[in-house]
Amino acid sequence: MTTPHIAQTSPILVDVEEGKTYWWCSCGQSQKQPFCDGSHKGSEFSPMPYTANQTRKVAFCACKQTGSQPLCDGAHKAL
Repeated sequence: MTTPHIAQTSPILVDVEEGKTYWWCSCGQSQKQPFCDGSHKGSEFSPMPYTANQTRKVAFCACKQTGSQPLCDGAHKAL
């Protein structure tokens, strides 16, 4: 398995809307972090859907090393 690119070593806070689906970049190559822009095409990576269960601010992982994809679990602290 290929290791994803580390887009940055801190999470990206995003205001999400209840019921809306967001497509998280899992490859780390997107220029629209933390969301997919299609940069994964031709790789083994694909975007991961995240549907907000409430309107709030969430921390999306940008280091791509989280164990709780797509949200940050603090894995960037070990990089």
